[in-house]
Amino acid sequence: MKQKLFDKFAELFGNSDGARFYFSPGRVNLIGEHTDYNGGHVFPCALTMGTYGAARKRDDRKMHFYSMNLDRFGVVEASLDDLTNKKEYNWANYPLGVVWAFAERGLHLDSGFDMVIWGNIPNGAGLSSSASLEVLTGVILTDLFGITDLSMVDLALIGQYSENNFNGCNCGIMDQFTVAMGKKNNAIFLDTNTMKYEYAPIELDDAKIVITNSKVKHSLVDSAYNDRRQECTDALAALKTKLDISALGDLTPDEFEANKDIITDPVQLKRAKHAVYENQRTIDAVAALKAGDITKFGQLMNQSHISLRDDYEVSCEEIDILVDLAWAIPGVIGSRITGGGFGGCTVSIVKNDAVDTFIESIGKAYKEKVGHEAEFYTVDIGDGASRLD
Repeated sequence: MKQKLFDKFAELFGNSDGARFYFSPGRVNLIGEHTDYNGGHVFPCALTMGTYGAARKRDDRKMHFYSMNLDRFGVVEASLDDLTNKKEYNWANYPLGVVWAFAERGLHLDSGFDMVIWGNIPNGAGLSSSASLEVLTGVILTDLFGITDLSMVDLALIGQYSENNFNGCNCGIMDQFTVAMGKKNNAIFLDTNTMKYEYAPIELDDAKIVITNSKVKHSLVDSAYNDRRQECTDALAALKTKLDISALGDLTPDEFEANKDIITDPVQLKRAKHAVYENQRTIDAVAALKAGDITKFGQLMNQSHISLRDDYEVSCEEIDILVDLAWAIPGVIGSRITGGGFGGCTVSIVKNDAVDTFIESIGKAYKEKVGHEAEFYTVDIGDGASRLD
């Protein structure tokens, strides 16, 4: 991969002398969906698929961005003297937003840079291609410009800040945190309210994580994602008229049931119910994993999907078909939608001897029902973003 990237870099910018090589993973969330902006727990892991980058400093104020996946946009040129989101920049607004967020923190770059990327995260699949690119950019900037006082958590927060304020998607911290802090063969049990986290080994002796891409694309900025966030904010505001809480994640299911009548809007009530119960499911799932009870973990994944489908209403027909097909296959421990929703992927834990059947039978039935093929990725859990050479 490095050679391919450096060859393209040399083709575009004359040579690749002094360019450096970087990688930033995608992520999948095993359980704990739409809890991260509600002050709850999440349980994601970084993947070995992700975004590769080659970059080096320039001696002027220009920045050049090129994606080998989106070569139809050519080299996107921007300037350090005009850090604004422009429609014609398209995908390059993500790395540019990170440069802007650095400047907002008082970290002004003394020159521009050239950057070429290539990724193997399917676009719009809900595996965090945007967070991967944001954290990749943060790692590149700190490395190229010798910025030593930012931690990987800082880079995650900067990525989230840029996506919220430069690109207009009110995402929580989970995606960027996972991309920055990933650890091989571990998922991250993160309390998004306090930012306390612990690594939990994923020891699936006899099973694999299989991601199924519905090939239905979603764009969270344009979707109902921000609506869901607002509905939760409104539900929380109603609860706060009587309860001393700072987030929906502060409530146990019992406390929620005792006080839910405070929320008078039926839609807000459903959204809040999901946030509270999903947070508890995530806590219970990690406890089950630690106890070696992978069956319980799978049952909680299944319950998570039902809640995301019925209470949070972020699933769609194609995703529900994939999950229903998965649930019918012996050897599937658990399966659910993952990511922001409205398309994208499911994540399933499948026993080794059922993986081939899973891919074959779901692939066939899905195409018959939907009219196009799904894609399957049997994934490994990898490390967070870093310079590779």
